[in-house]
Amino acid sequence: MTLRDRLIDPRSPDRRPRRVAYALPTLFTAGNIFLGYISVLRSFRGAMVAAAGSAGAADQFAVAAVAIGIAVFTDGLDGSIARFTRTTSDFGREMDSLADVISFGLAPAVLAVAWGVQFIEPALSAAIRRPIFNAAYFIAFLFLLCGAARLARFNIQKNPVPKNPGRPDRKYFVGLPIPAGAGLIAAIVYASGGDPIVWPPLAIAWLGLLLLLGFLMVSTWRYYSFKGISLNKAYSTLILVLLGGLIYAIVTYGRTVLLAMAVAYVGSGIVIRIGGIIRRRLHPSPPHPSYPLDPEHEVG
Repeated sequence: MTLRDRLIDPRSPDRRPRRVAYALPTLFTAGNIFLGYISVLRSFRGAMVAAAGSAGAADQFAVAAVAIGIAVFTDGLDGSIARFTRTTSDFGREMDSLADVISFGLAPAVLAVAWGVQFIEPALSAAIRRPIFNAAYFIAFLFLLCGAARLARFNIQKNPVPKNPGRPDRKYFVGLPIPAGAGLIAAIVYASGGDPIVWPPLAIAWLGLLLLLGFLMVSTWRYYSFKGISLNKAYSTLILVLLGGLIYAIVTYGRTVLLAMAVAYVGSGIVIRIGGIIRRRLHPSPPHPSYPLDPEHEVG
């Protein structure tokens, strides 16, 4: 008897899952919320430790980044488990979206301000520091707002089509998924060892990255979806070897590999979009016919 069959209620005439099966994806969603909560607390603690002039602020920021990174992993598991156990529900989808706002919206926004701006050169005058701080608070809020809008759009759209559609046999996200945006922020903080930014030009570049991530989340650019990967399918030995090598690389060179993976995925949508624009410029579509269109086929 397979695991899926064990989760079926034998007393149910329509083979509905047992009640305990519905709790499995919810537990992962609750863990997602907990990790976002831990990240916010660690960001606050790191800011307070650094403000007091004590050691250990970098460790707090690193833990906050790791919590977001683990949340990215658990966020992918709850949906997969719900589909595997056939326990998908409207409650689970809404719960997952609320968890994502906390773990991938609020938590990285707080971390981005506390780590990236809060500790720029204390010797700078208030006339320089204050505008940067005000801009940071507003840009971090925009990141949070764009992430919430991205989740709301994802919940209400049925079979959305990206602005640059790809192959019909593959699944894509319309716009950058919010876990990927939060994952890039966490990967950068983790790769730096948690040491906060103190150089003002670097802090301004950091704010520019937040703006870019916010734009990518609300855009209609194409991003590859890994939901087409099924745990029930048999994969070749080469894929298993590559997966094992990736796990080894993450364990051994985690900071570099995770940062490279996050940058590659976020940048993939930009590269695909630019490539589509160049391709259309080099190979323009044929001109529309001069005769009027059939009213049944006319686009309004």
